[in-house]
Amino acid sequence: MSSNWGTELWDQFDNLEKHTSWGIDFLERYTKFVKERADIELSYAKQIRSLSKKYHPKRSREDESRYTWCLAFAATLRQLNEVAVQREELADNLNTQIVCELTRYTQELKTERKTHFQDGRRAQQHIESSWKQLESSKRRFERDCKEAERAQHVSDRIDLDNKTDGEKRCSLKARQTAQQKQQAAEESRKDYVTSLNQFNQDQHQHYHTLVPVIYQRIQDMEERRIERICDAMRLSAEAERKVLPVVSRCLDAMMDAAESIQPRMDTRQVVEVYKSGFDPPGDVEFEDYSATMRRSISESSYLDNRTEGRRHSRKLWPFIRKNKPPPPPPTSPLPGGVNNSSQSPPLASREPITQRLNDLMTSGSRTRKQCLRSLKRGLSLKLGSSPADCSHLPPEQRRKKLQTRINNINQEIQREREQRDALLKMREVYEQSPQMGDAGSLEPRLEEVKQSLQRLEDELRRHQAWLLEADSRLSDHSTRRQSGGCGLNSQATTPGSSSLKQLDNRSPASRESPDGSYTEDHSAELNFKSRSSEFDDEFDDEEPLPSIGTCKSLYPFQGQNEGTLSMVEGELLSVVEEDKGDGWTRVRRNLEEEGYVPTSYIKVFLDSSAKGYVQSSRLV
Repeated sequence: MSSNWGTELWDQFDNLEKHTSWGIDFLERYTKFVKERADIELSYAKQIRSLSKKYHPKRSREDESRYTWCLAFAATLRQLNEVAVQREELADNLNTQIVCELTRYTQELKTERKTHFQDGRRAQQHIESSWKQLESSKRRFERDCKEAERAQHVSDRIDLDNKTDGEKRCSLKARQTAQQKQQAAEESRKDYVTSLNQFNQDQHQHYHTLVPVIYQRIQDMEERRIERICDAMRLSAEAERKVLPVVSRCLDAMMDAAESIQPRMDTRQVVEVYKSGFDPPGDVEFEDYSATMRRSISESSYLDNRTEGRRHSRKLWPFIRKNKPPPPPPTSPLPGGVNNSSQSPPLASREPITQRLNDLMTSGSRTRKQCLRSLKRGLSLKLGSSPADCSHLPPEQRRKKLQTRINNINQEIQREREQRDALLKMREVYEQSPQMGDAGSLEPRLEEVKQSLQRLEDELRRHQAWLLEADSRLSDHSTRRQSGGCGLNSQATTPGSSSLKQLDNRSPASRESPDGSYTEDHSAELNFKSRSSEFDDEFDDEEPLPSIGTCKSLYPFQGQNEGTLSMVEGELLSVVEEDKGDGWTRVRRNLEEEGYVPTSYIKVFLDSSAKGYVQSSRLV
């Protein structure tokens, strides 16, 4: 059913003005609604992106690339970041396609509405002016008619009373006045008829021509406004529907990442990462303390070995002093502005290893054990970096480390070969077409690549030899483990067996340094055989020093000297040994990196049990 505002609402000009004004207000409210929704989508995307960045690894860690649950979580974070991207795209589409367009259209609509209603008011004013003119001519005609009638009555009364000459002259004058009034009334009648015809014509044109045209334009404007709101709602739904497939794919990828988690594989990976390859320790044999003669012999051998140890320590002492770490920098360094030169002031008067040796001489059995472990660790940290053949690592970890190096070297060799082939092909092209380039200019680069290939191949052969050696040792360990298990079942442990015999029968896996290093040094083995049984029992099963607390670095520190450990600001480390008064604290990162850091550069948090142990160790 069609309807025309010009014919149906010809007398509702004011209501139409109110309705169209309310429609524009609604359009502005809807535009504001879409804008606020876009802002919400943008804020949501920003928060999702911030959350993904917060929990994403700051740097690539090897541990997080091994396990399926870490990889799944990283994939989930990536997909979540992609969801944030889609939400940002949705917000951008809402702003550009809807908000901006509706804002521009609202201004145009206000201008158009103003024009239409101005035309309507002009038409209304014109018909009102025509009506006023009709009313004025009508009143004038009515007045003239009444005056003419009154003049005619006066003239007729004078004619009836006409007796004298004077009265006759008055009658003549009255008739002339009545005739003038009648003529004026006739002119007023004509003017009134003209005004009436003009008003009727204007009224017909107003209600049948002007008003329908103006109201039809207003109706078209209102329909376009409603249609534009419809298009905006459709675009809003389409913009959200456009990102739904991508979001759905992200959710599917999250589901796939969750399904890819394999607990059994992760537990096997833990074995691959932390397996040392050492044999478990054997049974602890009985020590007969009733044999006083054996004890006296043990004490005398202990004194002899102690004297010999002092003689050896005097030989090592200058070398250790030469590589001692520098004293700590000032107590209050400038954060972030620590110079490398400020980390190497003149040498201090006290030596951490000297302090440990003093503790060794004045402490009890348990504390002496810890001091010797610390002394040995300090020497290993000061004497230089780890060997190239990774012999300081346990057998299984050494094999994996060498295999990783071999894989990296093979990749470098492949890259160098590809570069060499490219250079040879380029030289061939230059020789065939000299105008393209000089073939002789490639010779230095070719020679450099050949030398690099030769160096890499030599390094590969050397690592392959080390890997073969590590594999052979692992196979020997497994053979010893099998044979050792049979021997334990066939032989019983006698209470009177000595510790020296236990040391002779010990497998190579028991020759492990406190930091997990492995050695086949036979001279060191003979030296240990000459120690007393008490010494052997205390230090043969050495394990890494326990952590007595944690610390947080207050400032960055670059450990340029041997035995020191570099750290960044805000890093958390494990405290292995407190400051002995020389300004250095011994810390550990993970299970492999250990060294000294300035005490003034860290904030130490000791465990409650560790505090009591440290105090008791100092009192002994």
